[in-house]
Order: sequence, then structure tokens, then C-alpha cells
Amino acid sequence: MNHIDRLIVFYFSGTGNSRRIALWLSELALENNIPCCSYDIATTDISTVQPIDNSSTIVLISPVHGFNFPEITLNFIRNLPKGKNRIVLMNTRAGIKLSKFIIPGLTGIAFMLAAAILKNKGYTIAGQIPFDMPSNWISIHPALRSRHIEFILTKNHDKVITHFERLNAGETDFASNKDIVQDILILPVALAYYFIGRYFFAKSYYASDQCIHCDLCIKECPVKAIEKVEGRPYWTFRCENCMRCMNNCPTNAIETTHGLWIIILLLTPVVCSLLYYGILPTSLHHGLAHFILFNFIFLALITLLYRIQQMALKNKICSKIISWMSLTHYKFWGRYKCK
Repeated sequence: MNHIDRLIVFYFSGTGNSRRIALWLSELALENNIPCCSYDIATTDISTVQPIDNSSTIVLISPVHGFNFPEITLNFIRNLPKGKNRIVLMNTRAGIKLSKFIIPGLTGIAFMLAAAILKNKGYTIAGQIPFDMPSNWISIHPALRSRHIEFILTKNHDKVITHFERLNAGETDFASNKDIVQDILILPVALAYYFIGRYFFAKSYYASDQCIHCDLCIKECPVKAIEKVEGRPYWTFRCENCMRCMNNCPTNAIETTHGLWIIILLLTPVVCSLLYYGILPTSLHHGLAHFILFNFIFLALITLLYRIQQMALKNKICSKIISWMSLTHYKFWGRYKCK
């Protein structure tokens, strides 16, 4: 007997990991004769979705960015109408294969924050389940090898089946509880990413001279964060760092500005020290003032230098130098696509 009368799946996905989990759940629902609807958060206006019956089980799936759900997912959760449904929270984290094991990622505050918002709306949290899908953050590391990706996908498919059966049997499933200590410890990093880090990474993408101006990145950006400036794609602070554009570019023209990272990380403490000791009165020489000044300069330099880089990309020599300083420019680095 099914304990899930109807399944409603909402997902946000950059490169396909969360979409893959949503697809597997839909297939399992079909096999068990359970009506199921699946919605992409990036293209779904919750006000246009038919009223959800209280007997329906809702599943929310999203990647974790900086140990929290991305803003697009949080906004969707905030905009959900009040209800009394059972909700299962799921996330996809950066999984890396090591021998016969998968090194798990961390959920951080993603489930805690989302659960608090949903409980306040009247929902019952029936599960919190992380899935360590193949890491797609190729700004930080090379793309995983295809055999490693296949291994991780197979393991997660089996895991989806196990958790679905548990939920369909009427049980609650809080698999995330075993990570609670690490998730709490990582809280400062999650907050730092939300308030500062995500803006840094938003300005870490550019289109090299391999760009064929197909504008696919602009058209497919789930948060419309990419604009056309100086005749080429330009990433705004709205970017969610979902990696869709970089991994889907047909010519691998989208690269990470590793050279700019180095310049910003070297310049920020120098400029901060000059202003801190040269301009601020001694009465303001304390930790909080230094922290605020450092982050203000950090974001200001990102904004200014990224704009200068965009203009420099028009020059072929400058464009080549910028690409040579990016690890993502080289073939061995690769790209990630979830099949």
C-alpha cells in the first residue's frame, strides 16, 4: 500500500544533478502508480500552479551553494503558500569518488533554514535527505572523469530508491541528522558565502575569444544574470554560480578568471591597510571597522577590475593573456554534464 497518495516535486538544477534526482523520483512514482508532477523552480511561478491538495507529498530538491540553498530556491520556499502537506527536503552536494567510496559534501544551513520557513507556514517536515552527486564546481577543480561520474550516479540512484521506499512506507527520513555536527560548525562559512562569497564567484566568469556569440548562456541562465556588455556575455551579481553556462557552452568559451582572483586577493589587504592606517582615525582602529573596510574594498575591487577586464577582452592580446591565466582554459580541466 502506498503512503504517498500524490507526489509533487519542485527542483532547481544548474547542470542536471537535482533534475536527475527529480527524474528518478518521478520514475519510481510511476512504477508505484502514484500520480506525480515535477516542476522546475527556475521556470515556475508558484501562483500559477494548481492548488496542492493537503494529501500530496511535496519534495523540494536543490543544490547546495556555499553550504546553503541558493537564493532562487530560498525565494521559492518563501513564496510557497501556507499548507499542511508533508514536505521532504533534498539537496545535491559535491561528491567526489575516492577508491570505492564517495567523499560527501556538506549541507550546512540549507535544511535548517528551509525547514524553519516551511514549519512557520504550517508544513510538516517528513524528511531531510542529502545526495552526494558528482561535483560540478569546475572553477575550483577539474571536471570528474566519466567513469567516476557513472559510479557516483549509480550509487545515488540506489540511494534514491532506498529513501523513496522508506517514505512510501509512511516513515520519516532524516538522513541528514548524521551530519548535524559538521553542518553547525560550517555555519560561519555559510554566512560568509551568502553575504560576500557568492558575489566574488559571480564575477569569476568571462567569455574568451572562443565565444561564437550564440548567446546560449544568456538565454539559459535560470536567474537571467548574464547580460551583453562590450559585445560579449557579462556576469552580474545576480549570478547563482550554478555552473550551467560554463558546463553547457558549446565551445567551452566560458572560463574562470583565476588570474583576476590572484590580483584581487593580493590587492585587497594592501589597499585595506593603506586606508585603515592612513585615513581612519585611531579611535576606529578595531576589529569590526577593519572587517567592514576589508569587505567593502574586496567587493569594490571585484566590481571595478571585472569591468576593466570586460573591456580588456576586446583586445586580442589581452584576451589571450587572460585565458592563459585561467586553469579552465586548458583541455585537461574539462567540463561537467550530468547525463
